[in-house]
Amino acid sequence: MSAYIDPDRQAWDLFKGLPRDEPIQMLNLVRVKAKAEYPQDHPDHGKDISGLEAYRAYGRTTAPIFKRLGGRQIWAGKPQVMVTGPQDEVWDLAFIAEYPSSEAFMAMVRDPDYREFVEHRTAGVADSRLLRLSPVEPGEGFGE
Repeated sequence: MSAYIDPDRQAWDLFKGLPRDEPIQMLNLVRVKAKAEYPQDHPDHGKDISGLEAYRAYGRTTAPIFKRLGGRQIWAGKPQVMVTGPQDEVWDLAFIAEYPSSEAFMAMVRDPDYREFVEHRTAGVADSRLLRLSPVEPGEGFGE
């Protein structure tokens, strides 16, 4: 099973090719490591920090940047069981973040402070999925 931590070049190029001036939502599925793995030059290297603690440090440190750019978390849930899908895809965290535009998301990931703080995410995440969504008003039935 492949692990995904960051987008690859092809996915990033597809993301940038979509409309940039409309709201987007990002579905996040995250599996954390039992123990965070920081690089040797990081202040937290060698400390007994769980992957969840590292991911939460990422969330706390990047929250002001996220909010400054107009982002907000609009949904969060605790994964319980994969009812349909691969049973080896077990997720610790699931949430949807909303941004006023993809430009705001790109500004966040390019922010120099964000680029420093994202080391917590990299240290703590074992696998993840990030799916860009275009918000729509739900209909009465599934798929409407």
